[in-house]
Amino acid sequence: MESVFRLGSVQVHLGEKSGKYPDGNQVLVTGADARAAFDTPLVANRIGPEFEEVDLVVLGHVHEDHMAGLHLVPDAAVHVHRADLAAAQSWEGMQRHYGYPPAVLAAMETIIERDFHYRPRPDAIGYDDGATWDLGGGVRVRAHHMPGHTAGHCVLVVENEGLAFLGDIDLTGFGPYYGDGCSSLADFRRTLAVVADIEASTWVTSHHRGVVTDRASFLAHLARFAAKIDERTGRLLGYLSEPQTIEALVQRRLLYPLGYDVPYVESAERRTIELHLEELIAEGRVRKIDEDRFVAV
Repeated sequence: MESVFRLGSVQVHLGEKSGKYPDGNQVLVTGADARAAFDTPLVANRIGPEFEEVDLVVLGHVHEDHMAGLHLVPDAAVHVHRADLAAAQSWEGMQRHYGYPPAVLAAMETIIERDFHYRPRPDAIGYDDGATWDLGGGVRVRAHHMPGHTAGHCVLVVENEGLAFLGDIDLTGFGPYYGDGCSSLADFRRTLAVVADIEASTWVTSHHRGVVTDRASFLAHLARFAAKIDERTGRLLGYLSEPQTIEALVQRRLLYPLGYDVPYVESAERRTIELHLEELIAEGRVRKIDEDRFVAV
């Protein structure tokens, strides 16, 4: 049986290893009139009627591991921030969302259909920053747009319980992920600067950390998570003590350990490195020597 955290109108069904990828943590919110699910990770497939009878799914963002239970709730209304909406509605939209080369996308489609029960939801509808859902009996959810991981990434707050679902601001030791075509390093930095200002006393992550109920612990986890960005910047500057091409930097790896082999790794590495290089060039800490070589200043 899955481990379940309960807080008033909220249940958090913890996935394997506290929702470590490829699994995740399933939040269910029950009001007098309706029940909502936040995202639908793999653990949703092991919950049963409590999940399968939800009226509404609010996606905090779109990625394959957050859509893995949607096939079980074909009649539930699906709401997605407008910036991620196309990725939920069709495979074509998801391809643009990932931003990977065609061969990688073909491999990803096979993997996510097999391992994550991936099905597009053309019926999904868009919401905006500040959108609210009243579930009845004083139970209310509000979306706070917190982009970076994806363009439409949101923190979902159950206001009556003071519980914030952080999604993939997941406080892991890996650090922030911004390796897709829809990702933004600048937006993620801004998000990390303000996410602690959201009024909450309980924080739930999609992955790994699970449930945090102490603000001091939350802030410490958040600081370590955010620090990973500057750690990567420092490592990249070290690589660039001598001129390097992007391809050479990709092979040295900034995100993943050497030998870690999944189809999207090199694409994610390239996107991440390009975003850091843009930032460093703008700051005058790196210069472009020629078409594809860079060096630290």
